[in-house]
Amino acid sequence: MYKIQANKSGTRHIDISDEHLATIKEYSLFQDLTDSHGIIDEPVLDKLKLNVRSLLVSEDINSKALLDLCIDVIYHKDMKAFGLKQLIDLYNEKAPALQTPEVQE
Repeated sequence: MYKIQANKSGTRHIDISDEHLATIKEYSLFQDLTDSHGIIDEPVLDKLKLNVRSLLVSEDINSKALLDLCIDVIYHKDMKAFGLKQLIDLYNEKAPALQTPEVQE
């Protein structure tokens, strides 16, 4: 279990598990998320939310892991662009060692 800082002042944190990171890897949620400038701001967070929402409503995907990621992390009340930047940094640090979970059908 990891904790990411959700705001600049350090008063808010979000818990991230290895399962959350593995789900991000499985669905390639961070691939092509940012533009060429690489800045992570609120529109980038909105884009991630819309991408995940479209995956959830897709008839092909029925993943408890993806739903848990949404509830616990992406749609967390404290998740802002700063928190997303911290999540991406954590993911980039831990991604090489992650095992992707099997998709539940």
